[in-house]
Amino acid sequence: MISMRAAVMHATKKPLVIETVEIGPLGPGDVLVKVGAASICHTDLEVLEGELKYPMPMVLGHEVAGTIADIGADVQGLETGDKVALHWNPHCGHCYYCDHDQPILCEPYTKNRAIGRHFDGAYRHAHDGNPLHMLMYLGGFAEYVIVPAQSAIKIPDAMPLDRACLLGCGVMTGFGAATHIATPGFGEAVAVIGCGAIGLSAIQGARAMGAGRIIAIDLDDKKLDIARAVGATNVINAKDSDAVADVKKLTQGRGADVVLESAGAERAFQDSVKMCRPGGEIVWLGKVNVDRDVAFKWGTLMGERNIVRSSYGGARPAQDFPALAQSYLDSTLKLDEMITARIGLDEINDGFDLLRRGDAIRTVIMFD
Repeated sequence: MISMRAAVMHATKKPLVIETVEIGPLGPGDVLVKVGAASICHTDLEVLEGELKYPMPMVLGHEVAGTIADIGADVQGLETGDKVALHWNPHCGHCYYCDHDQPILCEPYTKNRAIGRHFDGAYRHAHDGNPLHMLMYLGGFAEYVIVPAQSAIKIPDAMPLDRACLLGCGVMTGFGAATHIATPGFGEAVAVIGCGAIGLSAIQGARAMGAGRIIAIDLDDKKLDIARAVGATNVINAKDSDAVADVKKLTQGRGADVVLESAGAERAFQDSVKMCRPGGEIVWLGKVNVDRDVAFKWGTLMGERNIVRSSYGGARPAQDFPALAQSYLDSTLKLDEMITARIGLDEINDGFDLLRRGDAIRTVIMFD
């Protein structure tokens, strides 16, 4: 067992508490990771605000990068000292959904994620002798994490950990949506609604696919400026303009070939359908409160449009994370622009306040 500091959530809508907790021992197939950096994602805020229901006490945090500190039995391909980016979708490989190439729906994954346990259904964390739950198999707002070896993806030694942690969720979701889920053709028009970390990554995925026009849509001019910096050819502030009409003006009246929605608002879902051309593709990445209804006029859903929901951009972490990291090192993938603040663990509640106010794309908690 290791004693470590972690930000513990005891109740919704209350500040996290920095406490000493215990972690361990490692089970077969586990690795112990010394956390170097962890970023605050909107999903963490949704749990803290009570919009997503999880058991408590819990350690949040699921965008994490660090260094392998120890290895359990039966682990292959990883060694102590390896730099790794972590992902939150371990899967069994043989349940109904894994057999149907849908690891995001893996049955033991879904069951144990919902109760904040390790992938094998046991606990690896404790607080005052009682089980401590972890979010998304990681619980990354802590000095160490224990994860299944398949969740720890080795990355180049030159990759900075504060950028590497972004790969684990937001970057993979957005970039993957444009490269794995949607199929923008060379020179086609792509509209991206919402320019947070996911949207900015989707813009870069569309650029990598050779999209001819990449239209970024948001309510914040500062975020739209960043969208231009990472590859958007046109920007629209939907607070000041009719985004649907503007997209159609930019696309000869037809609408975008591909629309990637990452704002997670009812209006954004509705507009994503309206601004997509007949026969085009729509990928929904954002999410509203799970109990909220979203209404559509039936006519907007017609026209042979293909609508897909994606939670993780068709992630293939073992292949995608090293490739994304190398793209950053090659100056092709832009990550620096997404980091709006770096803080220590003791300042984590300030980081959540930045996200609540809309002043953050990604706030990164630095441990090293």
